[in-house]
Amino acid sequence: MRPRTGSWLARRWRRIAVTLLPLLFALLHVGGVLHLQVLERLENIIYDTRLRATMPGTMDERITIVDIDERSLERIGQWPWGRDKMARFARELLERQQVSVLGFDVVFAEPDGSSGLASLQRLAQGPLQGNSGFAEQLAQLSPQLDYDALFAQSLQGRPVVLGYYFTSDRDGQARGVLPEPALPLERLRGKPLRATSWQGHGSNIGALARAAPAAGFFNSITDPDGVVRSLPLLAEFQGRYYESLALAMLRVATGVRDLDPVYASSEFDHDVLQGILLRQGQSLIRLPVDPNLATLVPYRGPGDVTGGSFRYISASDVLEGRLPQGSLKGQLVLVGSTAPGLVDLRVTPVGRTYPGVETHANLLSAFLDGANVLQPDYATDFDVLQLVATGLLLAFSLPLLTAGWAVLLSAGVFAGLVGLNLWLYQSHGLVMPLATALVLALSAFTLNMVYGYFVESRSKRELAALFGTYVPPELVDEMLKEPERYTMDAANQELTVMFCDMRGFTALSERMEPLQLQALLNGVFSRLTQIIRGRRQGTIDKYMGDCVMAFWGAPVATPGHAESAVAAALDMTRAITQLNEEHRSKGLPEIGVGIGLNTGTMCVGDMGSDIRRSYTVIGDAVNLGSRLEGLSKTYGVTMVVSDTTRAMAPGFIWQELDRVRVKGKAQAVTIYTPVGTAAEPLSPEREQQLALWHQFLATYRAQEWDACALLLQNLKALQPASILYSLYAGRMEALRVLPFQRDWDGATQFDTK
Repeated sequence: MRPRTGSWLARRWRRIAVTLLPLLFALLHVGGVLHLQVLERLENIIYDTRLRATMPGTMDERITIVDIDERSLERIGQWPWGRDKMARFARELLERQQVSVLGFDVVFAEPDGSSGLASLQRLAQGPLQGNSGFAEQLAQLSPQLDYDALFAQSLQGRPVVLGYYFTSDRDGQARGVLPEPALPLERLRGKPLRATSWQGHGSNIGALARAAPAAGFFNSITDPDGVVRSLPLLAEFQGRYYESLALAMLRVATGVRDLDPVYASSEFDHDVLQGILLRQGQSLIRLPVDPNLATLVPYRGPGDVTGGSFRYISASDVLEGRLPQGSLKGQLVLVGSTAPGLVDLRVTPVGRTYPGVETHANLLSAFLDGANVLQPDYATDFDVLQLVATGLLLAFSLPLLTAGWAVLLSAGVFAGLVGLNLWLYQSHGLVMPLATALVLALSAFTLNMVYGYFVESRSKRELAALFGTYVPPELVDEMLKEPERYTMDAANQELTVMFCDMRGFTALSERMEPLQLQALLNGVFSRLTQIIRGRRQGTIDKYMGDCVMAFWGAPVATPGHAESAVAAALDMTRAITQLNEEHRSKGLPEIGVGIGLNTGTMCVGDMGSDIRRSYTVIGDAVNLGSRLEGLSKTYGVTMVVSDTTRAMAPGFIWQELDRVRVKGKAQAVTIYTPVGTAAEPLSPEREQQLALWHQFLATYRAQEWDACALLLQNLKALQPASILYSLYAGRMEALRVLPFQRDWDGATQFDTK
């Protein structure tokens, strides 16, 4: 069957177009034209899952968290504690424990009036203004009662980093004293950065800010889903840029004084800040940042005291001097709170109630290890590239593949995307988008399968409905693999046609009741059809009364169609023999068959009228097959085969019957009948008889009548009841009285159908 190239290409392009639809929507989403929140949420889920799967889960021995926990609040009292206690607290850590850097994830925004010094000073300036003794005692007590000063003295000149926060309230309220900006404007090339901008702040009182000039903000960035995944390294307030708590602690710990911005030239004619550079002599520390000057937090573990990422010490143990001296020597210490009442618990990818102080500890740990992760400014370009590559690969490959190979390809693309993403994350600290590409791959695969099932499978079902009654299921299954290659459009092809007619059917119809005759006929046709369609994979053309017509080689091309047809005819002959044995045992009449086979070029296709059509073959080669079936009775054999069929079926042993001219054909055709197979040699007696017969034909066509008579006499002695021998005996008697005919070719003329 000829492939319908145009239809095949059209179907493929339609399927490719359908598979490209997810790519279109993906690019619109990445480009910001189509905002799909579900993809953003999925991206966050993937990021969180990847983060949890790659967390080291080990403790960083360099960083300790001093926790203002529930136990501390019970033993020391409610927060805030008096600055006199905080002074003892700071001295314990800085002097007795000898910590390397002390950072506060708390803010001291209000003066401490718990000592009563302010009240005494008002008395000295009011009712007791003239009392010199009171004034003298007050002067002696003031240094001890000025708790803010005591705390400031404990911080003076020490490696301390205070914490503060920025706010975005409308009024822009500002309390306390901010530190000096971390990034002077002269280093920004005169161009503002896209840092998070704030309108107000809550910082430490002046005395503390002057005593410990290093300070960092502890704000975090909360994503739309309420999860803290990143912290800003720099924040903008009134055109100036301030550093975070973790960055300030890193600078104090390393002794770095200056920050340098790291730019990368882009194709849009402006500078893009890619990171912050810390210089300390010959050593450099580069901290990557995203376009908003923030960095993702590489969480080490699940967090809290039991998280195992950092050592937690209760603040009450520090304040009460319970720690052995020097047990925190060289440590970077962060002071914060896990007490729920102090509201410093946050939702993170690794915990729903994660201590805010530990987010800064994680970032500081990453700074020290150089293990920062970020989503670069070219992440969108990367996403577009992987979307286009994935979309085009699947769109142009899936329509060409079977379901099994399509699953394997899609799974391979899926695994490749995930593997590349993990490799970039773990090897280079790059957080690249993945959700849209995965959804694209899944959607392309699903659409391809759905289209194939609901659209293309419809053509397969139509194909099965069209050919299912003609060809065996095995051939239908083969056709369904590429339905576009098969059509009922008429075409000339080399095929082998068979006509099988029942002998004695007219007499049977006169002797049997209609229902009995119907059952007999159906039984015979069922058995013959099973051989043609099932065992020998032929195509049933039609049933015509007591005749069945079939052909081989279409709709599925069969190289050995002639050999299959001959094998089917022999099987049918044996089946009729077995059927007659069954009929004899049941008292039913016996039947015989005559089979004609011819191979040649035939027109095959869907033919008929507007009312009724069928898949059939027509042409001279078909007519010859029908004529040969009619000759089987004349020659007394079950099967008559043309010379073209015999030539294409070398696996059989043949007996030549005659040369004939049938009605409608001027050229003589040599006809044969099979007497055995090459795999089963004939008996010596049968071989001798066959050789004698072929010798007879040679003398017959040479018009040597005396020799013919002698050979035929010997043949009839071997097989007295042979119709074939009797037929030639009669012909020979009629021909030998005629004069020698020089132009005679030995062919017999048949003028009837």
